[in-house]
Amino acid sequence: MNKLFLDIETLPANGDQMPIIKDLFEEYKKKNGKNKIPNQVRDDNTSFDSYFRSTSFSGEFGRILCIGYAINDQETKCLVGDEKKMLEDFWQIAKDADQFIGHNVMDFDLRFIYKRSIISGVKPSRDLSFARYRSDPIFDTMKEWEKWGAQGVSLHKLALALDIESSKSDGIDGSKVYDYFLLGKVDDIYKYCKRDVEVTRKIYNRMKFNL
Repeated sequence: MNKLFLDIETLPANGDQMPIIKDLFEEYKKKNGKNKIPNQVRDDNTSFDSYFRSTSFSGEFGRILCIGYAINDQETKCLVGDEKKMLEDFWQIAKDADQFIGHNVMDFDLRFIYKRSIISGVKPSRDLSFARYRSDPIFDTMKEWEKWGAQGVSLHKLALALDIESSKSDGIDGSKVYDYFLLGKVDDIYKYCKRDVEVTRKIYNRMKFNL
């Protein structure tokens, strides 16, 4: 069985989409009311920045910066560069995978990849089932750890619980990816993404008692 371990890092919408994001933000404010915007981001400029940054979690407008992956016990690699080319390469790799493994991969990574594939005009090589309460063809370490309960657990916390060195040990985590990107520290992001894949693989092996 070919196991594909994966993780993605994402960015907010690109500059060309800024007018759309601004319009959506105005709609958001009208719908929710200014009092529902948290106090710490209630200033118009700051709250827009917060809203803009949140698009990195939305496959509709966010972008994929990199896709980290590893096949079985092979070396961890990272797809980088043009998003469309990354997606084409990913689906070429994915066509031979029997199981897709990641942390929160069902609700985030793979859904994000599918959305960006449609937007980029890249036809997926696989039509994966996102049916819940099963571990095939998608094995989500977060879902499986919680046995599909409502509570989630971060990759960092789960790694610590299993005495595995966390991928966050170098000071970077998902919330800092865009800041690192703005500083031009993309290589640090790529390394972090690959560490996430490696930690996920170790967690999976512990959960499957592949000691």
